Amino acid sequence: MTTIAAYIGAALAEIAGCFAFWAWLRLDKSIWWLVPGMASLAFFAFLLTLADVQAAGRAYAAYGGVYIAASLMWLWVIEGVGPDRWDLIGASVVLIGAGIILFAPHSS
Repeated sequence: MTTIAAYIGAALAEIAGCFAFWAWLRLDKSIWWLVPGMASLAFFAFLLTLADVQAAGRAYAAYGGVYIAASLMWLWVIEGVGPDRWDLIGASVVLIGAGIILFAPHSS
């Protein structure tokens, strides 16, 4: 359960950090948005190290599915744009793939 919590926290931190850059460059926000944005991205990287996975590449691959689902939640909750059925089908596919990567019995 620690890994899933780390992935959810990492996704929120990564999206928030990237959104700070988006806001600065695309929404004409102050350059000061980059300060919390960079801190959020550093926190994202730290949270990924908490995943109980033996190989970094496998941790990142499984995290990708969580990131996609969290991005669609951001789209819906923060940006007010509801995901369509194709977004939901795609998120389901990648979450299934992430689950296989994360929970399958891997050889060392």
